[in-house]
Parts: sequence; structure tokens; C-alpha cells
Amino acid sequence: MKVPYNELPYLPPKADIETKKILNQAIRANGELARLKGYCSLLPNETILLNPIVLKEARTSSEI
Repeated sequence: MKVPYNELPYLPPKADIETKKILNQAIRANGELARLKGYCSLLPNETILLNPIVLKEARTSSEI
């Protein structure tokens, strides 16, 4: 039997994670990403805006 490396719970979680609040936030985030994509399409070089965002997200994810 495999045991977790530390005190992490087994996956999938037993709690209901698809709550109405979380789904509403996911829908809102999707809308914001679509709006960002629209703004990026107006730029001559959209990587100027997107690269710092991707780097910040990667740094934040690695901190978790």
C-alpha cells in the first residue's frame, strides 16, 4: 500500500469543491481572461503584456 509522503489528505477530496460560489468565480475568471485576450489582440506585440503575467503566475505557483 502506498502512503502519502507527508500529512496530505488522499485525493480526490471528500468535500464538494464544485460549490456555487466557486463555479461563479470560475465563470468570472474566464470572462476576465477573455477580456485580457481582447486587449492583447490590440497590441502590436502581445507578448509584451503576457510574458510578465505568465512569469508572475509561475512564481506564485512555485511558492505554493
